[in-house]
Amino acid sequence: MARWRVGVDSGGTFTDVCLFDEDEGRVEVWKVSSTPDDPSRGIAQGVDEGIRQVVPDQGEKPGSAISYFGHGTTVATNALIQHRGVATGLVTSDGFRDLLEIGRQKRPDLYDMQADKPPTLVSRDLRHEVPERVRHDGSIETALDEDRVRAAARALKAAGVKAIAVSFLYGFIRPEHERRAVEILREEHPDAFISAGHEIAPEFREFERLSTVVLNAYLGPVMRSYIERLTPRLSALGVTATPHLTQSNGGVIGFSAAADMPVRTVLSGPSTGVVGAQAIGKLAGFEDLITFDMGGTSTDVALLTGGLCKLTSEAVIHGYPVKAPMLDIHTVGAGGGSIAHIDAGGFLKVGPRSCGADPGPVCYDRGNTEPATTDANVVLKTLNPDYLLGGRMAVRQDLAKASIAALADKLGLGLMETAQGIISVVTANMARAIRVISVQRGYDPRDYTMMAFGGAGPLHAARLAKELDMKRVLVPRNPGILCAMGLLLTDLRADFAATKLLPATAASAEEVAEVFAGLTRRAEDWFHEEAIDAPARRLTRTADMRYAGQNYELAVSLPDGPITAATIAALAADFADSHKQRYGFIAEGEPIQLVTLRLEATGVVPKAELKAYPDGGPDASSAIIGRRPVWFPEAGDFVDTPVYGRDKLEPGNRFAGPAIVEQMDTTTVVPPGMTVRIDTYLNLIMEVSA
Repeated sequence: MARWRVGVDSGGTFTDVCLFDEDEGRVEVWKVSSTPDDPSRGIAQGVDEGIRQVVPDQGEKPGSAISYFGHGTTVATNALIQHRGVATGLVTSDGFRDLLEIGRQKRPDLYDMQADKPPTLVSRDLRHEVPERVRHDGSIETALDEDRVRAAARALKAAGVKAIAVSFLYGFIRPEHERRAVEILREEHPDAFISAGHEIAPEFREFERLSTVVLNAYLGPVMRSYIERLTPRLSALGVTATPHLTQSNGGVIGFSAAADMPVRTVLSGPSTGVVGAQAIGKLAGFEDLITFDMGGTSTDVALLTGGLCKLTSEAVIHGYPVKAPMLDIHTVGAGGGSIAHIDAGGFLKVGPRSCGADPGPVCYDRGNTEPATTDANVVLKTLNPDYLLGGRMAVRQDLAKASIAALADKLGLGLMETAQGIISVVTANMARAIRVISVQRGYDPRDYTMMAFGGAGPLHAARLAKELDMKRVLVPRNPGILCAMGLLLTDLRADFAATKLLPATAASAEEVAEVFAGLTRRAEDWFHEEAIDAPARRLTRTADMRYAGQNYELAVSLPDGPITAATIAALAADFADSHKQRYGFIAEGEPIQLVTLRLEATGVVPKAELKAYPDGGPDASSAIIGRRPVWFPEAGDFVDTPVYGRDKLEPGNRFAGPAIVEQMDTTTVVPPGMTVRIDTYLNLIMEVSA
């Protein structure tokens, strides 16, 4: 019996399922609408339908054919965006009760006097100070007042909190006080979800560490409840494989670890898309990529140089600082469900508000009356005006036209001009996001190939590439489910860190080696817990570095081998190169510091292997499945356009735009002036005509 590796990406609009046959290397995909009220229901439905599609005779236990189950989710992200976490309390050092609100005293927008900060996740009455003080050198100045901790625990329990965060000033250097506080809290309030700073973010910068541990506590019961609902649903399907969940760093962890550290899953979904892009780009021969992942609610972009996306140790997610390892992904609120509206100045805007999966765009005929990006594409006929998902979902073009016509009347424009205007505004929003990760960091997007995926990525990629003057777009074989496929191409991963402020000089080599030895012992414990065999273990070392006096660091990779004076010298040289790339200069003669030392532990697991296909010749005419008039702004009118079936295209096939390529999980628009070729891995490669 065939054994299937299954990856599931649960998004805001659709739940994507990718199935890989371990014996034959066959890849199958499936897609169902998400169920925002209980995402686990949509996941179970997608797995059930997907398995029954490829293995029809599975009876009541279709999951018995699954040998690996990986899952990416937006549960933590959506709970944060919508502020649907639980009532949370905080126990912190004397004098730091208001740090959550004081923060860094930065306004979200420097010149906007009315700008609002995001809501504080712990109200002031639920923030308790306790006497204790560890100094920066690890010495104890004031012992922990255990009676005050116990009183705080009782007060928080009486207030009905469901989660408690513990963060003391120098707990990352000496965690005894935090550990004892956690013990007392569990004695007094055993039902609470408790997070401690030294476990979640053992690094310096007290505000960012505090924000991270509070977020973890706030989201913990939500993630735990979700996993408790999903696990029995998978068991009911007959799934016996150990389920894994994606982290923001692109690796996967077990469900129990994810339940304990939900803050590490806030980029769970988009991270695996980047992992999939890394693997496919390498096979296709394009390692310098800008990934463009456009879904129903948002667009995620990332820059890959030399085939790799950089990790960042700190980011601001929906207004909240998060100190956790994550792929350097930038998100903007522009997706197929982004709603078009007129702002106070009378200008057309699109997003960030989204209609989501329910009710969805107007053309879904589920009660929404505000036009979304998808409605504009249906009116322009860049999307099929009759159905989506290969015919499984009917759409109403007449409703989409009526909603956009109402908007057009207010703008004083025609129907088609307004529909095209919606696409143009969305394109501009996404171009700004790509410039953040490229131009603003010293990289020229014209030197990169765009990889478009997500349900709406290929639909908009050519327009976006033109906006950025990029010459090439790569659309993988199954772009709509690449995040799900990425789950079958990634490894188990954990990250360990220790803050140690040291000069980048030869004298620091011994101390750096000692810190990494301690991190390695923690990594070995993790390998043992995850039952990862020695041949599958990998360790990668990096150091966050800065010039003395700087407030931000750059991550620099450590060379392999023993840490010596030569290692430190190489680190300093690499830091200078990185600083010049990012900021345009090297501060000659300025002292360089090592700040935080990091160790990435990877457990290599079997992965899906994408196979090459034989050449089918240049003639693609046999893949034409129909024609329809499509509105192209280059012509300012509808143009009779061939529609190609993606599953009928073969390696070596070539054709020129204008053209539409349809498949179950997405639609690719090829405008006039671009040519297409299909490579040996069935990737569609669009290039600007010479």
